[in-house]
Amino acid sequence: MSHMSEPNAADSSQDLSGLEIGDYRVLRRIGSGGMAEVYLAEQRSLGRQVALKVLRTHLADDASYVQRFLNEARAAASLVHPNIVQIYEVGQSEGVHFIAQEYVQGENLAQVMQREGPLPPGLVLDVLRQVVSALCKAQELAIVHRDLKPENLLLSRSGEVKVADFGLARVLNTDTKTLTQVGVTMGTPLYMSPEQIEGKAVDGRSDIYSLGVTCYHLLTGEPPHNGDTALAIAVKHLNSTPQPLEEIRQGLSGELTRIVQQMMAKQPLERPNSPSELLAELRSLCSEAVEEGWAEGSGSWSLADKIAAGGGPMEATVALGELMKAESRLGLMRWSWRRGAALLLVGALIGVAMGAITRPRFYLAGSQASSVPIRSSAAAQLYHAKMNASEAAWRAVWDEFPEADTFLHQLAGQGLVRHFLFVTEEYDKAGRVLRQIERRSASENAGESLRAFTYAGFCIVFEKTGKAREAREAYAQLTPSMKDNLRRAEGQLYEMLRSSLGRLGE
Repeated sequence: MSHMSEPNAADSSQDLSGLEIGDYRVLRRIGSGGMAEVYLAEQRSLGRQVALKVLRTHLADDASYVQRFLNEARAAASLVHPNIVQIYEVGQSEGVHFIAQEYVQGENLAQVMQREGPLPPGLVLDVLRQVVSALCKAQELAIVHRDLKPENLLLSRSGEVKVADFGLARVLNTDTKTLTQVGVTMGTPLYMSPEQIEGKAVDGRSDIYSLGVTCYHLLTGEPPHNGDTALAIAVKHLNSTPQPLEEIRQGLSGELTRIVQQMMAKQPLERPNSPSELLAELRSLCSEAVEEGWAEGSGSWSLADKIAAGGGPMEATVALGELMKAESRLGLMRWSWRRGAALLLVGALIGVAMGAITRPRFYLAGSQASSVPIRSSAAAQLYHAKMNASEAAWRAVWDEFPEADTFLHQLAGQGLVRHFLFVTEEYDKAGRVLRQIERRSASENAGESLRAFTYAGFCIVFEKTGKAREAREAYAQLTPSMKDNLRRAEGQLYEMLRSSLGRLGE
């Protein structure tokens, strides 16, 4: 194994694969930016894969660049949110400065769009909701991303959108005048806000502008402004009005186009005032989208999203008040245990009767009572399945779009496995789907997260069906890195795996 002490090992023109940087063994290069090279690496102490961002050597000699690199890391490390790529460590080894961060397996939205073309409006709305939720967290800490674009929005294999590369983020109360040097690109011209182009002070509304431009691109397949040079594009952002969305793509929701075009307003005062204000508008739009049939609803909205979109902690206070009222009512009933026992018995009998009447046919007959609507693309069908989980909904991605991208088929298969494990408890069916996933991925050099999902699924299925030896063999295939991946990305599966291990005596 080579080490960083070798001559010129940190030279950005040299591939660092195979070297060791501190606690990290560099595996392969996966990207490159203006400030740093990005590698897939293994953190030896924890046995997990990370994305290692290594500052370019010619920049590491300049103290101002190093300071900016550290500011990037400190800003990003303070942002802990499901839709933001997590920073694990900031460090240096033998003069090499690096950031170790979460490795997100999947694709960025630029890659998805290159393959799929313009995305369905329901998917764009879901992307918009997740990114704005991330920006709400950044707003709490007074951090501006400054470079939102499709390349920096990663679609993980679990279906989450994660905002990457806060490399141009700036803490608003930090004096960074000395850190802005000629030759350092502050943002990408295709998506940059007018005030950022002019070198004015920026806040969260600048990110809203860039996100609006990104959504315009996702919906139409083209950015609102193009040009032969960066300067030409920048001038258009300052002076030109983009072609209205509805003229480029027919049939879009009027409210969706209004919100996106408001986000792209030239003047910050004409945009949504904050990410939380924008999130409230998106929540209303989501309800309308369900009624109009072009999106699948807000089932994936987290409690934090709903509180941020609904006026802050007030909704939580109201909910707490209702809970306290309920507790008070229960307290009044405690004076008589006989009365309480009688009420519980009556409630149980009513529950059993209502359960028998209203129980979905799926659980009784093993099939869906209603047909699944067929969407226009595999991606849209997958989104429908995510929002309306059922065996038929997940299988429709395979059955209706047999030529779709393998990645989408894989996501549908994983969704089906989760459905059989967590909802219907049909472990034999889960095992058969896992075999399909295993066969399909065998010839495609499956990534670590997919292999972790498959081995964990097999372990659970074997334990549930009384095959202890096979369960232990499946578990033995899980490396420490895979277990860490499951813990972070597949919480429910991880907990079920732990339960199975407990019953196996492991």
